[in-house]
Amino acid sequence: MSLSLRMTRQQMRAPSLGALWLCFGILPFPFSCSNQAQSAILQPIKTVPAMTYPKTKRSDLVEEHFGQKVADPYRWLENDPRTDTQVADWVSAQNQLTTEYLDTLPGREVFRKSLALLYNYESVTAPYKRGTQYFYTRKSGQENQPSLYSREGVNGQERLLINPNHWSTDGANALSEWAVSDDGTRIAYAVQEGGSDWRTIKVLDVATGKDLQDQVTRARFTNIAWVKDGAGFFYSRYPQPKPGDSTQASLAGHAVYFHRIDTPQSQDRLLYATPDHPQRLNVAQVTDDGRYAVILSSANMSTSAMMVVDLTSADWKPRTLIDDLDNSTVVVANIGTKLFLVTDKHAKHSKLVTYDLAEANTTFKDFVPEQRAILNDAHLVGDYFLVSYLVDAKMEIARYRLDGTPDGMLKLPGIGSVHDLRGNPKDSEAFFTFNSFNVPGTVYRYDAAAGTMTAWVEPNMQADLAHVLVDQVFYASKDGTQVPMFLIRRKDVTRPAPTLLYGYGGYGISLMPSYVPFVLAWVEQGGIVAIPNIRGGAEYGAAWHQAGMRLKKQNVFDDFIAAAEFLKVNRIAPADGIAVHGESNGGLLVGAVVNQRPDLFAAALPAVGVMDMLRFNTFTGGQLWVGEFGDPARQADFQNIFAYSPYHNIHPGKNYPAILATTADADDRVVPGHTFKYVAALQATAIGNKPHLVRIDTRAGHGAGKPTDKVIADTADMWAFAAYWTGLNVAPN
Repeated sequence: MSLSLRMTRQQMRAPSLGALWLCFGILPFPFSCSNQAQSAILQPIKTVPAMTYPKTKRSDLVEEHFGQKVADPYRWLENDPRTDTQVADWVSAQNQLTTEYLDTLPGREVFRKSLALLYNYESVTAPYKRGTQYFYTRKSGQENQPSLYSREGVNGQERLLINPNHWSTDGANALSEWAVSDDGTRIAYAVQEGGSDWRTIKVLDVATGKDLQDQVTRARFTNIAWVKDGAGFFYSRYPQPKPGDSTQASLAGHAVYFHRIDTPQSQDRLLYATPDHPQRLNVAQVTDDGRYAVILSSANMSTSAMMVVDLTSADWKPRTLIDDLDNSTVVVANIGTKLFLVTDKHAKHSKLVTYDLAEANTTFKDFVPEQRAILNDAHLVGDYFLVSYLVDAKMEIARYRLDGTPDGMLKLPGIGSVHDLRGNPKDSEAFFTFNSFNVPGTVYRYDAAAGTMTAWVEPNMQADLAHVLVDQVFYASKDGTQVPMFLIRRKDVTRPAPTLLYGYGGYGISLMPSYVPFVLAWVEQGGIVAIPNIRGGAEYGAAWHQAGMRLKKQNVFDDFIAAAEFLKVNRIAPADGIAVHGESNGGLLVGAVVNQRPDLFAAALPAVGVMDMLRFNTFTGGQLWVGEFGDPARQADFQNIFAYSPYHNIHPGKNYPAILATTADADDRVVPGHTFKYVAALQATAIGNKPHLVRIDTRAGHGAGKPTDKVIADTADMWAFAAYWTGLNVAPN
């Protein structure tokens, strides 16, 4: 599932479009908006001969759940294809069939070339300022991975510090989490290998450009937080596995440790663990002044308990501020002993509150009360708080003085989203990245004292983005709930047009406007991309999320089905012209809605999806998802989950759309066995003659750190498949 462990509220609850664009990055496309792109060279084949699939072994395994007998004939496909030869042979046979089929699609090479051009773009992240140096990542279009750079002074000469593009021959090893010590002399950085969630943390000496001897292993779902004097950093890790444990086994024992520089990992100091709750995630941040470590402990990745450690004390004893898991609360700043927190406790739309650690029996006190808009995040920059809000899934930023009085709004470049807002209380300078569906990511420098904003890094583009049109519409779901939806197309494209419908619907992840390659690759060929802000996200606060989780999960599917119906009724999409796509929790979404309404879709692209809802909690970090989906061991949850589980609800006798499922052999978040079992069941069921295939990548994981060349190949295959079955007329550039 999608998870971010940096400690701002925006990132903890979901990094805006970070989960949606996890695999794809934020890069531009040189558009070709001539009428040629609308000339028909492909037409969907509605009647096809039955495809011969590789034979898949079936077992007679049947289990009973609360009086319900449930068959699981493909459980053997849960085994790791990297260690089980039978599963590896099955993967090989499936990939061969899929490759042979994809090779027949004339649109495949068109999308591959388009995406290669699209990724030929230099992207830069907003910088962190440490001392007089600025640290950021940059990736050219020809590189698989972003590299880490620094500048001396805001506009000084650039210096390359870490280049992961040389770490592996296939580009699959990546720089993931990183943090700079307060004085800018050292960088602790995490290495991700082959798409895995596991991390090895190393330490770079900035002056020499060489690694120290320090090395931390077994890190996972971790933040990196330096103490003020640079003596070491906090991180999170799991214990060493017992001999014989599978790499896909359920995880337990996540804990926060302190690593002191120039000491072995065996001497690392345990800061916080939850042995009575071994499935919890525990992560730490350090306040800007270095006085406090703040620990969040979560069982569901949405809400958390909170502890604070006074780092000036000798014992580093955690003090509990919040002992329940009922709400989402994060510390965004402090002034002395006064903490500033964003919370949805007693505030469905969230608010900014204070909590003074020096006061006895203190409680949360409103600093910026709850508004009609959804408070998304807050940052203390100089003498002002910059508070971001979501208004119908679009972002606004308000400014507040230190006494809590409003002080105007930032004038953003347009309708879009702000990412990576970075600054600190001792400096009036802040940076952020702004982008939208038709606006590429631009890094802005904001001077809070002067109230001015200037571009720090602008994209160098030759595309005429005026040809891309973004609309927002609202439609009614099954229960009458109004749901917003973004529509992206070329201005010269008349409706109806083949439409790519993308969704997620979970974990409080908000799908905000962001400039992404896969949207533009489809739009450039004359198609429409539709992105509804369905329940399960946080576009309208905690209540919107809660209305799409656990026993209310069907609302998510109803919202998505209603979006497809709206597209057809309003002649935005043709009668047989919708391809549906989603990743991770979005892959579950696609699998569920295709089972419930196969008639709505011409093609389906479920990616790294959670497809076996009765066993998701038995693999890797799946126990963390119980708070979102429910517990299969509880009868009420089982009955709800079993009713929509994609693997268990494939209906024979119905004509299903063409399906291309995608996964990766090294995905240790949503293990590939979910997709393997689902595809095996599809192929064994009489659901029509359209192809039901799987594409299995190697040395790739859930998405983070995926090299650009793999992203291009994967996306080109999916889009060519969807274009063929929706009738999108793909033309060479």
